[in-house]
Amino acid sequence: MAGSDENNPGVIGPSQVGLRAGARGKFAAATGQNRRALSIVNRDVVGAPPFPCAVKKRPLSQRNAVSNKIPSTHVHRPITRKFAADMASKQQMKPEVPNESDDFTIIDLDDPKESNDTEVPMFERHVEAMLEEIDRMEEVEMEDIAEGPFLDIDNGDKKNPLAVVEYIDDLYKFYRKAECTGCVPPNYMAQQHDINEKMRAILIDWLIEVHYKFELMEETLYLTVNVIDRFLTVHQVVRKKLQLVGITAMLLACKYEEVSVPVVEDLILISDKAYSRKEVLDMEKLMINTLQFNLSSPTPYVFMRRFLKAAQSNKKLELLSFFMIELCLVEYEMLKFPPSLLAAAAIFTAQCTIGGFKHWSKTCEWYTNYKEEQLVDCSRMMVTFHQKAGTGKLTGVQRKYCTSKYGYAAKTEPATFLLEAKS
Repeated sequence: MAGSDENNPGVIGPSQVGLRAGARGKFAAATGQNRRALSIVNRDVVGAPPFPCAVKKRPLSQRNAVSNKIPSTHVHRPITRKFAADMASKQQMKPEVPNESDDFTIIDLDDPKESNDTEVPMFERHVEAMLEEIDRMEEVEMEDIAEGPFLDIDNGDKKNPLAVVEYIDDLYKFYRKAECTGCVPPNYMAQQHDINEKMRAILIDWLIEVHYKFELMEETLYLTVNVIDRFLTVHQVVRKKLQLVGITAMLLACKYEEVSVPVVEDLILISDKAYSRKEVLDMEKLMINTLQFNLSSPTPYVFMRRFLKAAQSNKKLELLSFFMIELCLVEYEMLKFPPSLLAAAAIFTAQCTIGGFKHWSKTCEWYTNYKEEQLVDCSRMMVTFHQKAGTGKLTGVQRKYCTSKYGYAAKTEPATFLLEAKS
């Protein structure tokens, strides 16, 4: 089989001449003398180094004069990063393709004698500047992300449907609004004629022990105290019926929170059979109607779980925080603080107790909406409760948190330096 003349450098066959003449028509005669042999062009292009090459161009006037007579022939150019970037930017500044009659000068970019900044095409310098600016902006954005003011505590739970990451922020915004309606006046005991705050403290301390003995959920205890205070705010109670109010409030809280609810006979037995079954059921009707069946008020426990997550707590911090908040449940004077502030102050106090110094991160501040200055007064009161927890008659919380189940949290030394810092 005869070889093609294309493989013989410097030979132009008649078929090629005829094809060129037929395809280009009027340009055939003009290009006959000026077109160079393919071997010369191939040698210039193929023999070039595998680097981006700069092309020496003629002045604009000469280039236009030649281009009117000689058609241009595209020369294959190595694809570089700059050239690809220019193609992707919709060819805003298209490079001038040299005519085949121009003289090619291959410049080695590694040779400082031959390289010259003035001979680098304008579009290449423009694209390079744009790419450098994009890289700089990306570095700035990465720095902003790395130095964010707070952590996204829900990032790890996006695939957990029970974490309701899409709604969690809206839920706690609602809780912050609803806690105001669930709070009781801090001086409501002034309206009671037969009971006082000391009797309330005795009742709640006893209920904490009952809650621990029945192994109920933590939410049940906080809802029990909330129901008692809301009921006593609007209804007069004699001291003989105060314990009945307590066990009935726990019965209602169990029906709301628990899966397995203690029977009425168990509550009667735990109160030393001071009341009958009928009295418990009658008090249940009275209390639930007085509260208008509203048992959904946010308690400190609701905020504790969220704030502990923001504090990136471990088991020790968690147990100590709950120890602080349960000490506050007994104290009547702590009713002046909203549940969210009590929860945040308990975690702040626990962190100070463990670390030995004040610690309140930007993440905690963001998710609790409380600054350290807003928590200091409440935290100092918690420290005083911690100091006298095992000395008074009301030691239910102290005994509970002195067990291994609760990590001996009550045996932790109180953060007395918070009291010393008081001005």
